[in-house]
Amino acid sequence: MLSRKESYAYEISSALAEAVGIGESTIYPLMRRMQKEGLVKSRLVESSNGPSRKYYTLTHAGRQRLEQQTRDWRAFMTSVNHILGDSR
Repeated sequence: MLSRKESYAYEISSALAEAVGIGESTIYPLMRRMQKEGLVKSRLVESSNGPSRKYYTLTHAGRQRLEQQTRDWRAFMTSVNHILGDSR
């Protein structure tokens, strides 16, 4: 998600909960870890209808990690499809 646009943690957790069943209790620690590792950076944005929101964006290191993990995932999928006899 962050490769397309900056997002705040609740927005990320809502999308992931809907798509793959990952909830807030997983996302917030993950975002803190990614920030500590220098993969994302954050900024606070004031809100007129509630508390400030922390928006996250990928750093250069985060984009590099995403590219590597995407290559790894595609290679894994190719291997599994080969084992299953699926040529997709």
